Amino acid sequence: MTMAISDVETKGMQDNPFSPRADMKIWLGGKLVSSAEATISVFDHAILYGDGVFEGIRIYNGKIFKEAEHIKRIYESAKSIRLEIPMSPEEVSKAMREAMQANDITKDGYIRLVVTRGVGSLGISVKHTACPTVFIIADKIALYPPEVYERGLRCIISSITRNAPNSTSPRVKSLNYLNNIMAKLQANDCGADEAIMLTAQGHVSECTGDNIFIIREGKVFTPPTSEGILEGVTRNLVMELARKRGLEVFEKSLIRHDLFVAEECFATGTAAEVIPIVEIEHRPVGDGLPGTITKQLIKDFIEYRNAQ
Repeated sequence: MTMAISDVETKGMQDNPFSPRADMKIWLGGKLVSSAEATISVFDHAILYGDGVFEGIRIYNGKIFKEAEHIKRIYESAKSIRLEIPMSPEEVSKAMREAMQANDITKDGYIRLVVTRGVGSLGISVKHTACPTVFIIADKIALYPPEVYERGLRCIISSITRNAPNSTSPRVKSLNYLNNIMAKLQANDCGADEAIMLTAQGHVSECTGDNIFIIREGKVFTPPTSEGILEGVTRNLVMELARKRGLEVFEKSLIRHDLFVAEECFATGTAAEVIPIVEIEHRPVGDGLPGTITKQLIKDFIEYRNAQ
């Protein structure tokens, strides 16, 4: 018996619990289409070379969280790789709301905003690429189950070196996440929740999808942007909240020894929010439980987001 391609796709979506909902609407190139119709060309440079940029953005209480910061960052990422977004920031904002409304997201959710280089040739040159493609997914997200926030993350230090800032800067939130994916695979293979990545010089950079903080003697430390990190929106907010609480916050180069002797440790990111790290390379962080300052900053973050 033969099966049509459409039948195969439908069967695959039914069999895969992580497939998009059939009734989901995607904003693509100026209009809303079903998830089954939301396709881009196999000749798009995003598919051929990972050539494009994206943002992950939270929705809390029906409002787009830190919208201006995220929109600013995607335009900066695009400018850095000489990709012109074919929409104004105001048009992007309007499109995100259209995607939210179409998917009935009135309370909490998540937006994935993506800009690709567009259709081109099989060669790596961008000279023949057509107009960039913009698409927006509005859905729910849960990066870790609730119990992980209670017990904290168990991490390894990956042997995968973080991309150097003088290569494609990690401050560009590009579609090419292979470096991070390989480190995450290594963590999964080791039975860990997450991997911490180091620079070629052995300095702490970040986790595979989140920024990292440690606490020693009541002071908060996090690697500077020069260590190959994404300048995280949640990272910046947590530093602001910590300072409001009277904590000293330092952007400082760290090495693995600093991780091993930290009294507390946590990660921050749009999807993960603020999450404790309680074990690094089979060494407990502090007493192996989420720390007092970490828990307070989680509470402060939740109060801040709920007030938006």
